[in-house]
Amino acid sequence: MAYDYSDLLKNAQRWAEQAQTTGWINQDSLQTLSDVELQAPTALFDFGQSRPLIVAFMGGTGVGKSSLLNRLAGKAIAKAGVERPTSREVTLYHHQSVTLQHLPAQFPVTQVNIAQHQDDTSQHIVWIDMPDIDSNEQTNKHQVLQWLPHIDLLIYVVSPERYRDNKAWQLLLAEGGKHAWLFVFNQWDRGQTEQYQDFIQQLQQAGFNEPIIFKTICDPVSLSDEFELLKSTLVTLATQHTIEQLEQRGLQVRTQELSKRLQQIIPKLGDVGATQQLVGLWQQQWQRSSKLLQQGFVWPIQQAASYYAEHTADLITHPSMNQVVLWDAWAQSRLDDALDEFISNANQLGMPATPIRQQLAPIREQAEKIIRDQSALAVREALANPGNLAQRLFLKTMRLAEILLPLTVMAWVGYQVFMGYYTSNITHSQYLGVDFAIHSTLAIALSWLIPFFVIKKAQPSLKKTAIRGLNKGLNQALTTLEISVSDAITVIVQQHAEQIQQSLEIIQQCSQQPEKTRQPTQEKGPLARMLVD
Repeated sequence: MAYDYSDLLKNAQRWAEQAQTTGWINQDSLQTLSDVELQAPTALFDFGQSRPLIVAFMGGTGVGKSSLLNRLAGKAIAKAGVERPTSREVTLYHHQSVTLQHLPAQFPVTQVNIAQHQDDTSQHIVWIDMPDIDSNEQTNKHQVLQWLPHIDLLIYVVSPERYRDNKAWQLLLAEGGKHAWLFVFNQWDRGQTEQYQDFIQQLQQAGFNEPIIFKTICDPVSLSDEFELLKSTLVTLATQHTIEQLEQRGLQVRTQELSKRLQQIIPKLGDVGATQQLVGLWQQQWQRSSKLLQQGFVWPIQQAASYYAEHTADLITHPSMNQVVLWDAWAQSRLDDALDEFISNANQLGMPATPIRQQLAPIREQAEKIIRDQSALAVREALANPGNLAQRLFLKTMRLAEILLPLTVMAWVGYQVFMGYYTSNITHSQYLGVDFAIHSTLAIALSWLIPFFVIKKAQPSLKKTAIRGLNKGLNQALTTLEISVSDAITVIVQQHAEQIQQSLEIIQQCSQQPEKTRQPTQEKGPLARMLVD
């Protein structure tokens, strides 16, 4: 499936904005994609299926760009020389049949000068005089960079004194592959052959094997130059086929640049191998931190257990008792240290810190609530069933004995009384005596008192029970924190994989351009000499 370049760029920028919001890339990486050119030359014009060749004069201050355009027009349409020491406006010169669309918002009308002509031989060319790229005025460079995406062919103008200017030269190196180039060595009447040869060597180093250079002069009245050859060369290039080739090449170069910038951003998302180490890294960190927390909780748990033991009866009627503070500033600080150290170690492995920090932020905030809720629930469950299983079974037995044993003894005493009475009637012997009455009373009392006192003495310690419940709740809460962080790490790993996958998909889409955008430029002819190798 083929993708339109503007759609690719919008997808890439949309992905980058989302990645920057979630912390996977920084603002600089986002700016890397925001700076990619979106506009094509057709954005300025309304030609239906055809459009003219967009040609721009570009160069440093005082090289004579505006003078060349005025010479082309046969009149002063662009301010030059002492009228404007440095160019601050853009001049458009085109045939009267050409219809401009509304200029984009970034091109203020006050900074654009438009002139028209009636020369049908140049009907399919739009000439543009660009501001001086080497001016100290930052707005000049900004204007040049805004107009460049709309231009097919750049005429790079130099002079004997300014052909090595660094600012214009850096722009040529940066933009070389996106445009076709012609070169004008202006003011040649003051130039030297050594300078011309040096200029050719520079262009060859920039990627132009056989650059096309025209020598022009300031006073064409007294001397002849190659200006007419420049003009005729441009007229021969102003064909629909050439324009399509340049447009297709520009889109191809822009697509390749977009793919290249995405590939530069991918390593900043983090190493895939590092994501596989995050869980193990956290487990090692948490083993040390949880041990430290458990040691630090010994004294607070004892204090809380004493309070619970003394106010057990009020536990249900006073819910505020569940708010006994265990998770204090010290504990929160230890958790923060553990998470921060984990984030730092992950960052050293090559993972960006921001998305990890964002995923772990809720855990920092919820830690106190997790500890409080888990410990309160566990201590209530423990106090509801104090002691261990053996203790509870023994106490149940004693409580049963406390009821059954006195009843059994009383039944035995009652039986003895009945049998004594029955026997005394038959034998006329003495009825039960005082000793029996005393002994039976003591037996009944002891059968009740012994289980009663055993139950009293065998009651489990409420403080120990509360300590056991608090320790259990604490361990459960710490486990919950560990699992929460592990779950957050799983989300981080998934997000990382998604970010990588989305960027790779866009890169893959960049390689699936329409076949026509991959058509090679003619190997021979002037156009091939105008393109960077």
